[in-house]
Amino acid sequence: MRLFDTDVQKLKYGVLREVARHAQEDRLADCYIDIPKQLAPGPQATMRCCVYKERAILAERVKLAMGGDSQNPNIVEVIGIACDECPVSGYQVGQDCRGCIAHRCMAACPKAAITLDGNRRAHIDPQKCVGCGKCAAACPYSAIANHRRPCENACKVKAIRMGEAHCATIDEDKCIGCGACVYQCPFGAIQDKSFLLDAIRIARESEGGRRYKAYAIVAPSISSQFGYAKLGQVVTALKRLGFYSVVEAALGADMVAWREARELAQKGFLTSSCCPAFVRYVDTAFPGLKPHVSHTLSPMAELARYLKKTDPTARAVFIGPCTAKKLERQQPEVAPYVDCVLTFEELHAWIDSRDFDVATQPEDVLDNASFFGRVFARSGGLTDAVREALSEQGCGFSVSPAVCDGIEQCRVALLKKSKGMLKDNFIEGMACVGGCIGGAGCLTHGEKNRSDVDAYGKLAYEKSIGDALAQCGYPEEFA
Repeated sequence: MRLFDTDVQKLKYGVLREVARHAQEDRLADCYIDIPKQLAPGPQATMRCCVYKERAILAERVKLAMGGDSQNPNIVEVIGIACDECPVSGYQVGQDCRGCIAHRCMAACPKAAITLDGNRRAHIDPQKCVGCGKCAAACPYSAIANHRRPCENACKVKAIRMGEAHCATIDEDKCIGCGACVYQCPFGAIQDKSFLLDAIRIARESEGGRRYKAYAIVAPSISSQFGYAKLGQVVTALKRLGFYSVVEAALGADMVAWREARELAQKGFLTSSCCPAFVRYVDTAFPGLKPHVSHTLSPMAELARYLKKTDPTARAVFIGPCTAKKLERQQPEVAPYVDCVLTFEELHAWIDSRDFDVATQPEDVLDNASFFGRVFARSGGLTDAVREALSEQGCGFSVSPAVCDGIEQCRVALLKKSKGMLKDNFIEGMACVGGCIGGAGCLTHGEKNRSDVDAYGKLAYEKSIGDALAQCGYPEEFA
């Protein structure tokens, strides 16, 4: 069974696995020497100018796997020496140019960036071109195309541009941490920082209850990720890593749906707050709408808050598909509750660093949440949960949702709201297409993930949101 969508993910996994192995053997000082030598391809297989550059790039990957640049608050970084294989971006004239008499492209260009050669074929001066695309729209032969880099195409908030030496540069003021560029870069030149070493330390100090109890909060999209083992076996594996207990983040989703439904009924209009990349997008692109974002914490933070309320010795490590959760964890309203964030990629590498077979482990049980909490993982699930919570609480309020599947749909809904043109009273904002199952930290992406999450949700179909909250003793002052 293929465990990764791309070989870039496989390479990243290899680095993470070996960093975790070195940490557990107390050999972190050797990482920068051992791992590049171990994972670099041979001289005949290298994609770069030489194997030494491959090793230098691997050393940068090791650095990111060990936490990255501590002076950079963003969780996404560019590996400059790895970002050198993509063609220069911009509008270019292709072979289909006929050298026609009309030359509508020249007339359409507002910056006089188009000239003709001796054969009357058009050429675009990249120094003058502003990327407006009017020439491409005017060409009757569709001979002009925008050859943007994969990272630029992936970033729908336009936070990536080409900097000096044609290296990708991230605009920190626009970046929402969604990780789309990380997943789409064909050379793995953009990566998210890993806090795997923090998680290993927390689990190690928790094991045996020596200092505190480490709780693994697992996102419901985990049900679609470890296809080579049963979910109950993954739960057992987490406890073998040192976690005292494993809890469904879907229970946090039940808590959020319960609170958010009440908030929506009181205010009359609301946007969701569970997707940190969406919330960050509202902050950066539509600051005037910030008061409309739900004041409820995300499922991750809400559940961690509950755990620390009921168990003062608790330490919370969230494990899910989302790179933006690493940014959320830095927020002052979240930091007291969540101690570390990992992705599924990082969890997989950590488990494999311990050299035991997950598929041979006995099955443990996850039975915290309702169906509605579990389907938060896919687009539309949050709205379903809020509608159910409104009904269970007898709020007498009818939700009219704008379900936004991906940041481009979010932009449209927010723009309409900012201009007073949105008829809906609730915006479900999901930055990743498909919802959380499309997160950059997933091992795999695709339609199957949605069906797996729905099947997982149906295992708890008999349990209402109220039942789930009553079962865990959710405090009334929280609800």
